Amino acid sequence: MSVEGKGGDRLKLGPMRFGERESDKAQEKSQADKPRGGKARGDKGRGAESRWKDGEAQELIRELGERDVAADLAFRVYATRLIGSDRRLVAQGADGSTSVKTRIKDVTGESIDVLCMQGRGVDMAEITVAGLPALRLEPLRALHSLKELSGEDRVRIQRRNHLDPEAPETPVETLMHALLPPRYIDHCHAAAVLALTNQAEGETLCREVFGETLAVVPYTLPGFELAKAAKAAFDAKPEAEGLVLMKHGIVTFGDDARESYERMVSLISLAQRRLRKGKRRVFAPVELPRRLAEPAEIAPILRGSLALSEGVGDRYRRCVLTFRSGEVIRDFVNGIDLSRYAQAGPTTPQNLPFTKPWPVILPAPELGRRAAFASAARRAIEDYAADYRDYFRRHAQRLTSGERLQDPLPRIALVRGLGFFAAGPDAATAAAAADVMEASIDTIAGAESLSQYESLEESQIFDAEYALGEGAAPWETESRPLAGQVAVVTGGAGAIGRATARAFHAQGAEVALVDLDLDGMRSFAQAIRALAIRCDVTDEADLTQAFERVCETFGGLDILVSNAGKTWQGRIGEVEEAEIRQSFELNFFAHYRAAKSAVGIMLQQGTGGALLFNTSRQAINPSAGAGPYGLPNAATLALVRQFAVDYGVDGIRANAVSAEGVRSGVLTEETIAKRALARGVSSEELLRDNLLHREVHADDVARVFVDLALADKTTAAIVNVDGGNIASALR
Repeated sequence: MSVEGKGGDRLKLGPMRFGERESDKAQEKSQADKPRGGKARGDKGRGAESRWKDGEAQELIRELGERDVAADLAFRVYATRLIGSDRRLVAQGADGSTSVKTRIKDVTGESIDVLCMQGRGVDMAEITVAGLPALRLEPLRALHSLKELSGEDRVRIQRRNHLDPEAPETPVETLMHALLPPRYIDHCHAAAVLALTNQAEGETLCREVFGETLAVVPYTLPGFELAKAAKAAFDAKPEAEGLVLMKHGIVTFGDDARESYERMVSLISLAQRRLRKGKRRVFAPVELPRRLAEPAEIAPILRGSLALSEGVGDRYRRCVLTFRSGEVIRDFVNGIDLSRYAQAGPTTPQNLPFTKPWPVILPAPELGRRAAFASAARRAIEDYAADYRDYFRRHAQRLTSGERLQDPLPRIALVRGLGFFAAGPDAATAAAAADVMEASIDTIAGAESLSQYESLEESQIFDAEYALGEGAAPWETESRPLAGQVAVVTGGAGAIGRATARAFHAQGAEVALVDLDLDGMRSFAQAIRALAIRCDVTDEADLTQAFERVCETFGGLDILVSNAGKTWQGRIGEVEEAEIRQSFELNFFAHYRAAKSAVGIMLQQGTGGALLFNTSRQAINPSAGAGPYGLPNAATLALVRQFAVDYGVDGIRANAVSAEGVRSGVLTEETIAKRALARGVSSEELLRDNLLHREVHADDVARVFVDLALADKTTAAIVNVDGGNIASALR
């Protein structure tokens, strides 16, 4: 048997059905009848509130029941989605963990106890059954008798006990969920709770706020140590509704999913109510310049400074940036004591893959002094990298498994006056890091409103960062060749534009589509998670705004595919001059202006780049009546070579693709039919009239654009994608 989740993901389970401890009907009734809130019910309307809706829950039970998923697991899915979609409970979709203990039959028909545990990195808000892999429970519980267990061994044991070897890995909290007896368990790193735990008198404050409802677990390293400490705290206080884990967050239990979820909501509401009693003005502000640069102006500078040289020519491991701002964030970054509270350490060790131990702090970017900001930013990031290497050297002797130094660059850059940038190997990871940082700001502000924020000791931070055996951080696992790069494709609504965007996305690039026809590219852009920008590429102001939008969204760009174009026909001595000027505006000047804007951003980044142009064989092998289209294309070929000559020293490459016979907005079906009729052949024969006798498709052109983007030692090249036409060959 297999269970299919959202998007077709499948969890192989063998011939079995989840949930044999109680009938589905009894399970459904127990959760529908459960009074909301439990003993720790919080103030309704003042903080976190339950979002449980019986109708929604029952609908999911019916939906998953049709796929042979029992009620206990379906309720687990529903409650996990509620937690993941509530930013009062979690910072981002994977910022927490949930589980349910149940029984299933394995392939031999034997009924066994299992832990269905949320997979590592699975988005709680969109979790499916496949995101809750089943692990054999008893072997995990047997580990409690051990005195110690390395992170690497723990990960191997967890993997060994997966019933489905292809299922997602499970997180560092897995053993804690296994050792704790309750059936349903929820764990969140709620900012309000961390604000209580992350200060000198945190344990005292937590006991004051939560009373006897929760057991308090002193800080210990995530993984095996925390699992044993949590089990000991539960055994000492089995009547507790959950645990408060110092500097780790909060855990709640329940006999059913609703009870555990609503306990979580109520307890976090208590923490929020306590924070509202703190001082309202937390951060005293510094003095700032009267006029500040916009985020889009400084993003390429920062992005270039965060690029890591790979030591081979001019190759870099680039990043994508996400910018966040707002009143709360600006109050935080503008505080006089920013270096004290922002660089004290993470609010919880689970943040380290996203934020590293501390952020870099950059000065306010004064308008009109971009060079001064660039110098200060690069110096600050170089100092950060040196400090991080020193941090590693101070503690590396305690490592036993040969862990290597991770890259020493920051993930979070706090910019006074503006807000902060978060970096990632892709836009999704950068957004997750930004979510974590926003939650960290809430935590630190809450702690400072009551007393003073306190993080972990440096040795504890290092152990959490390097000694957990959790494998590579998101940066280290992305292997696609264009990961971290940003590509802008003009003419994005057309056939070649869409094919090119799809090809670059498949290779790991973030893509921005630019076109006048926003409706024509909106749904496609959503499908590949691209940015769609409505823009008239012949309007210089419109084009400038489009590139600013790209910098605001991704931090900069590395690849321009200048693809927009349109044909104009007529004998050159008879066509109106206005038509030729129109053709030049789109087929030459739009290329020039787009490339000029792209080069300006690339120079700020200092990491090179690729300018790619879509031209026509009319520039080389003109046809009668095609002069108004061919002339600007010939000028564009000269433009390509000039950019290659002028900016090769900066690592910026300029190349062109000369495509012919591609069904597109330039070569429409109507045009194809007319040409075929004039020549007395079919449309298919017309499109295969080349040396290879093969029709050229938009995907063929897109592949060449990708190849040229990857060809880091090729510039000033014109590549024909036409099936072979000797008259159009340059050599």
